[in-house]
Amino acid sequence: MKMSAAEISQVLKEGELEKRSDSLLQFWKRKTCVLTTDSLNIYADTQKRSKGKELKLQSIKKVDCVERTGKFIYFTIVTTDNKEIDFRCSGEENCWNAVITMALIDYKNKKAIQDFKTRQDTESASPGQQERRMARAP
Repeated sequence: MKMSAAEISQVLKEGELEKRSDSLLQFWKRKTCVLTTDSLNIYADTQKRSKGKELKLQSIKKVDCVERTGKFIYFTIVTTDNKEIDFRCSGEENCWNAVITMALIDYKNKKAIQDFKTRQDTESASPGQQERRMARAP
């Protein structure tokens, strides 16, 4: 099951998020973000002219630590290498954490189905494999 280019680049949400910097002072910096079906793209400016960072969904382990305080909703994206990236968004708009979480679930489900079909195709292509499996069955 190959995903088409249209599916890969489909925009799920676009707008502003604030990202906590990695520096010692940890300032909140406003970023323009675009969530697609396969990545979260983070730009420094609203015109998306600056070189943005691309955070692939395959490299995200989970969206964690959701907290609502006053006018902001805070959340953390944990990557597969256990790096934590802190974000916040205003509570008035549909919050990003839910949309990112749903995109991540959808991505992982599609990947699991694709892996399963690949395994099935591989097993059906080699008939000796099925005979050995049947021989082990009770």
